[in-house]
Amino acid sequence: MKYILVIPDGMADVPIPELNGKTPMEVARKPFLNKLAEQGIVGVVNVTPPDIYPGSDAANMALLGYDPRRYYTGRGAVEAAAMGISMSANDIAFRLSLVETDGEKMLDYSAGHIHTEDARPLIELAAQKLCSHQMRMFPGVSYRHILLWFDGPTELVTFPPHEYRNTPLSEILPRGEQESRLKQMIYDSIELFDKLPYNRDRRNKGEPVANTLWPWSQGKAPDMPSFFRLRGK
Repeated sequence: MKYILVIPDGMADVPIPELNGKTPMEVARKPFLNKLAEQGIVGVVNVTPPDIYPGSDAANMALLGYDPRRYYTGRGAVEAAAMGISMSANDIAFRLSLVETDGEKMLDYSAGHIHTEDARPLIELAAQKLCSHQMRMFPGVSYRHILLWFDGPTELVTFPPHEYRNTPLSEILPRGEQESRLKQMIYDSIELFDKLPYNRDRRNKGEPVANTLWPWSQGKAPDMPSFFRLRGK
Protein backbone atom coordinates (compact mmCIF):
# COMPACT_ATOMS: atom_id res chain seq x y z
CA MET A 1 0.00 0.00 0.00
CA LYS A 2 1.19 3.51 -0.83
CA TYR A 3 0.61 6.55 1.33
CA ILE A 4 0.47 10.19 0.32
CA LEU A 5 1.13 12.80 2.99
CA VAL A 6 0.15 16.29 1.85
CA ILE A 7 1.35 19.11 4.11
CA PRO A 8 -0.10 22.48 3.01
CA ASP A 9 2.18 24.40 5.36
CA GLY A 10 0.86 27.93 5.87
CA MET A 11 -2.06 27.52 3.46
CA ALA A 12 -4.56 28.80 6.01
CA ASP A 13 -2.89 32.24 5.83
CA VAL A 14 -4.43 35.19 7.72
CA PRO A 15 -7.48 37.41 7.19
CA ILE A 16 -6.73 40.39 4.93
CA PRO A 17 -8.68 43.61 4.29
CA GLU A 18 -8.78 43.07 0.52
CA LEU A 19 -10.94 39.98 1.12
CA ASN A 20 -13.27 41.69 3.58
CA GLY A 21 -11.50 40.23 6.57
CA LYS A 22 -11.46 36.67 5.24
CA THR A 23 -8.49 34.42 4.54
CA PRO A 24 -7.50 33.35 1.00
CA MET A 25 -8.62 29.82 1.88
CA GLU A 26 -12.06 31.02 2.90
CA VAL A 27 -12.73 32.66 -0.45
CA ALA A 28 -10.90 30.17 -2.69
CA ARG A 29 -12.81 27.74 -4.87
CA LYS A 30 -11.52 24.31 -3.78
CA PRO A 31 -13.82 21.47 -4.86
CA PHE A 32 -11.22 18.72 -4.44
CA LEU A 33 -10.24 19.77 -0.93
CA ASN A 34 -13.92 20.00 -0.07
CA LYS A 35 -14.45 16.47 -1.36
CA LEU A 36 -11.55 15.17 0.73
CA ALA A 37 -13.06 16.83 3.79
CA GLU A 38 -16.53 15.46 3.09
CA GLN A 39 -15.35 11.87 2.56
CA GLY A 40 -12.53 11.77 5.11
CA ILE A 41 -12.01 12.31 8.81
CA VAL A 42 -11.45 15.88 9.92
CA GLY A 43 -9.87 16.89 13.21
CA VAL A 44 -7.30 19.07 14.93
CA VAL A 45 -3.98 17.91 16.32
CA ASN A 46 -0.99 19.68 17.81
CA VAL A 47 2.05 17.84 16.45
CA THR A 48 4.77 19.74 18.31
CA PRO A 49 5.33 19.73 22.09
CA PRO A 50 4.49 23.05 23.79
CA ASP A 51 8.14 23.68 24.69
CA ILE A 52 9.35 23.44 21.06
CA TYR A 53 8.89 26.22 18.52
CA PRO A 54 6.25 24.94 16.03
CA GLY A 55 8.29 25.51 12.87
CA SER A 56 7.94 23.37 9.77
CA ASP A 57 11.16 21.51 10.60
CA ALA A 58 10.05 20.16 13.99
CA ALA A 59 6.45 19.72 12.80
CA ASN A 60 7.43 17.66 9.76
CA MET A 61 9.68 15.54 11.93
CA ALA A 62 6.74 14.85 14.23
CA LEU A 63 4.38 14.10 11.33
CA LEU A 64 6.79 11.36 10.21
CA GLY A 65 6.77 9.84 13.68
CA TYR A 66 10.01 11.25 15.10
CA ASP A 67 9.53 12.83 18.54
CA PRO A 68 11.06 16.33 18.29
CA ARG A 69 11.92 16.23 21.98
CA ARG A 70 14.25 13.36 21.23
CA TYR A 71 15.54 14.07 17.74
CA TYR A 72 15.23 17.79 17.04
CA THR A 73 18.39 19.85 17.60
CA GLY A 74 17.77 22.86 15.36
CA ARG A 75 16.71 23.80 11.84
CA GLY A 76 20.29 24.30 10.71
CA ALA A 77 21.22 20.68 11.39
CA VAL A 78 18.10 19.35 9.66
CA GLU A 79 18.70 21.44 6.56
CA ALA A 80 22.41 20.54 6.55
CA ALA A 81 21.42 16.87 6.47
CA ALA A 82 19.01 17.57 3.61
CA MET A 83 21.89 19.18 1.67
CA GLY A 84 24.16 16.19 2.31
CA ILE A 85 26.59 18.18 4.45
CA SER A 86 28.77 15.93 6.60
CA MET A 87 28.98 16.85 10.29
CA SER A 88 31.08 15.47 13.12
CA ALA A 89 29.70 15.07 16.64
CA ASN A 90 30.88 18.51 17.84
CA ASP A 91 30.02 20.52 14.74
CA ILE A 92 27.19 23.06 14.91
CA ALA A 93 25.11 23.91 11.84
CA PHE A 94 23.27 27.22 11.62
CA ARG A 95 20.57 28.18 9.19
CA LEU A 96 22.18 31.16 7.45
CA SER A 97 19.56 33.44 5.91
CA LEU A 98 20.13 36.28 3.49
CA VAL A 99 17.99 39.11 4.84
CA GLU A 100 17.52 42.83 4.42
CA THR A 101 18.32 45.21 7.27
CA ASP A 102 19.06 48.91 7.45
CA GLY A 103 21.84 48.24 9.94
CA GLU A 104 19.45 48.91 12.79
CA LYS A 105 16.24 46.97 12.11
CA MET A 106 15.22 43.68 10.48
CA LEU A 107 13.32 44.60 7.30
CA ASP A 108 12.85 41.50 5.12
CA TYR A 109 13.59 37.93 6.23
CA SER A 110 13.99 36.62 2.66
CA ALA A 111 15.77 39.50 0.88
CA GLY A 112 12.77 39.76 -1.41
CA HIS A 113 12.80 35.97 -1.96
CA ILE A 114 16.12 36.34 -3.72
CA HIS A 115 16.72 33.98 -6.65
CA THR A 116 19.20 31.17 -6.07
CA GLU A 117 21.45 32.31 -8.92
CA ASP A 118 21.71 35.76 -7.31
CA ALA A 119 22.26 34.41 -3.79
CA ARG A 120 25.03 31.95 -4.62
CA PRO A 121 27.75 34.52 -5.48
CA LEU A 122 26.92 36.46 -2.31
CA ILE A 123 27.41 33.38 -0.13
CA GLU A 124 30.59 32.46 -2.00
CA LEU A 125 31.94 35.96 -1.45
CA ALA A 126 31.05 35.84 2.25
CA ALA A 127 32.67 32.43 2.60
CA GLN A 128 35.87 33.87 1.18
CA LYS A 129 35.88 37.10 3.18
CA LEU A 130 34.16 36.34 6.49
CA CYS A 131 34.86 32.72 7.44
CA SER A 132 37.61 31.71 9.80
CA HIS A 133 39.32 28.31 9.62
CA GLN A 134 36.63 27.05 12.02
CA MET A 135 33.73 27.88 9.72
CA ARG A 136 32.35 27.00 6.31
CA MET A 137 29.39 28.38 4.38
CA PHE A 138 27.30 26.29 1.99
CA PRO A 139 25.06 27.92 -0.64
CA GLY A 140 21.51 26.61 -0.60
CA VAL A 141 18.29 27.74 -2.26
CA SER A 142 17.04 31.34 -2.44
CA TYR A 143 17.70 33.00 0.94
CA ARG A 144 18.31 29.69 2.79
CA HIS A 145 21.94 28.69 3.38
CA ILE A 146 24.10 26.90 5.95
CA LEU A 147 26.91 28.01 8.24
CA LEU A 148 28.90 25.10 9.66
CA TRP A 149 30.99 25.87 12.75
CA PHE A 150 33.49 23.15 13.55
CA ASP A 151 33.47 22.39 17.28
CA GLY A 152 31.03 25.27 17.62
CA PRO A 153 29.23 26.77 20.62
CA THR A 154 26.22 25.01 22.13
CA GLU A 155 25.10 27.59 24.72
CA LEU A 156 23.80 30.18 22.32
CA VAL A 157 20.39 31.83 21.73
CA THR A 158 19.48 32.99 18.22
CA PHE A 159 16.31 34.44 16.74
CA PRO A 160 14.30 33.52 13.59
CA PRO A 161 14.27 36.58 11.30
CA HIS A 162 10.74 35.94 9.99
CA GLU A 163 9.37 36.49 13.50
CA TYR A 164 11.00 39.89 14.03
CA ARG A 165 10.24 42.18 11.11
CA ASN A 166 10.91 45.85 11.98
CA THR A 167 12.51 44.77 15.26
CA PRO A 168 15.74 46.53 16.32
CA LEU A 169 18.73 44.27 15.67
CA SER A 170 20.02 45.03 19.15
CA GLU A 171 17.10 43.05 20.57
CA ILE A 172 17.59 39.93 18.44
CA LEU A 173 21.34 39.55 17.99
CA PRO A 174 22.83 36.19 19.07
CA ARG A 175 23.32 35.82 22.81
CA GLY A 176 25.56 33.51 24.76
CA GLU A 177 28.68 31.51 24.09
CA GLN A 178 30.93 33.21 21.50
CA GLU A 179 28.15 35.64 20.58
CA SER A 180 30.71 38.29 19.59
CA ARG A 181 31.90 36.25 16.60
CA LEU A 182 28.41 35.94 15.14
CA LYS A 183 27.61 39.59 15.81
CA GLN A 184 30.81 40.55 14.03
CA MET A 185 29.85 38.34 11.07
CA ILE A 186 26.43 39.99 10.84
CA TYR A 187 27.80 43.53 10.79
CA ASP A 188 30.73 42.60 8.54
CA SER A 189 28.25 41.14 6.05
CA ILE A 190 26.39 44.45 5.90
CA GLU A 191 29.63 46.24 5.08
CA LEU A 192 30.49 43.58 2.48
CA PHE A 193 27.11 43.32 0.74
CA ASP A 194 25.36 46.66 1.04
CA LYS A 195 27.00 48.49 -1.87
CA LEU A 196 27.42 45.58 -4.26
CA PRO A 197 26.02 46.21 -7.77
CA TYR A 198 23.21 43.69 -7.21
CA ASN A 199 21.99 45.52 -4.12
CA ARG A 200 22.56 48.96 -5.60
CA ASP A 201 20.36 48.06 -8.58
CA ARG A 202 17.67 46.57 -6.35
CA ARG A 203 17.64 49.61 -4.12
CA ASN A 204 17.31 51.95 -7.12
CA LYS A 205 14.24 49.97 -8.19
CA GLY A 206 12.72 50.18 -4.71
CA GLU A 207 13.09 46.41 -4.22
CA PRO A 208 14.34 44.54 -1.12
CA VAL A 209 18.09 43.99 -1.00
CA ALA A 210 20.21 41.11 0.30
CA ASN A 211 22.65 42.94 2.50
CA THR A 212 22.90 40.91 5.73
CA LEU A 213 23.73 37.36 6.80
CA TRP A 214 21.60 36.10 9.68
CA PRO A 215 22.65 32.87 11.52
CA TRP A 216 19.95 31.16 13.59
CA SER A 217 18.40 27.85 14.76
CA GLN A 218 21.72 26.09 15.28
CA GLY A 219 22.09 22.45 16.24
CA LYS A 220 24.18 19.31 16.20
CA ALA A 221 23.62 16.52 13.71
CA PRO A 222 20.52 14.56 14.80
CA ASP A 223 20.98 10.86 15.50
CA MET A 224 17.85 9.46 13.84
CA PRO A 225 16.97 5.89 12.86
CA SER A 226 15.84 5.30 9.30
CA PHE A 227 12.12 5.59 8.64
CA PHE A 228 12.02 1.90 7.67
CA ARG A 229 13.63 0.86 10.95
CA LEU A 230 11.28 3.15 12.84
CA ARG A 231 8.02 2.23 11.09
CA GLY A 232 8.70 -0.86 9.02
CA LYS A 233 7.65 0.92 5.82
